[in-house]
Amino acid sequence: MITKVYTLFPSSPNERDLLKVANELQKGALVIYPTDTVYAIGCLSSNTVALDKFSRLKDIKLEKAALSFLFKDISELSSYVKPFDASIFRLLKNTLPGPYSFIMESNGKLPKPFHKRKTIGVRISDHPVLKSLLPMLDAPLLTSSLHDEDEILQYTSDETEILSVWDGKVDVLIQAGPGGNIPSTVVDLTNNSIEVIRHGKGEVDFI
Repeated sequence: MITKVYTLFPSSPNERDLLKVANELQKGALVIYPTDTVYAIGCLSSNTVALDKFSRLKDIKLEKAALSFLFKDISELSSYVKPFDASIFRLLKNTLPGPYSFIMESNGKLPKPFHKRKTIGVRISDHPVLKSLLPMLDAPLLTSSLHDEDEILQYTSDETEILSVWDGKVDVLIQAGPGGNIPSTVVDLTNNSIEVIRHGKGEVDFI
């Protein structure tokens, strides 16, 4: 496998290249992409070929692994989680798009093998490339942060290093400048409560 590399400038992502990446995802590609926190790896959540590749590459069982889904907006997110009250809506509206991962109750509408999950992690990234790419897709992205194998560095932020490690292992790499090394803030919204599970890049003064 030869990894295709697309260089997309956050200030003005090239639409033609974005469409090429979207087409690759629709066909079952594994893609490494920037987010507003760290670089991540993912695929279209509705593509069984891509999900199988993701599972084998990460050596995980998708139905049990702690993974999140990237949505284009709150409207799409709402299609996959149970109804939430006005206070949760205000919280989502005030923090998204942004560096947060929320744990919410699933409504069972995600495709197999995720349809039996009680809860799911949800994200809406503020990165310009993802904000332009996600509306081109017909399903949310399954996503996982790109961890570094180094014992000290937790996340890989250098594009050249990412390519050297992942070349030939994924179908597409989107380069958009150096990534961050602080993960998202994780907030549990289940059980009618707001609980910070991990304090990352996002501020938590709303608690």
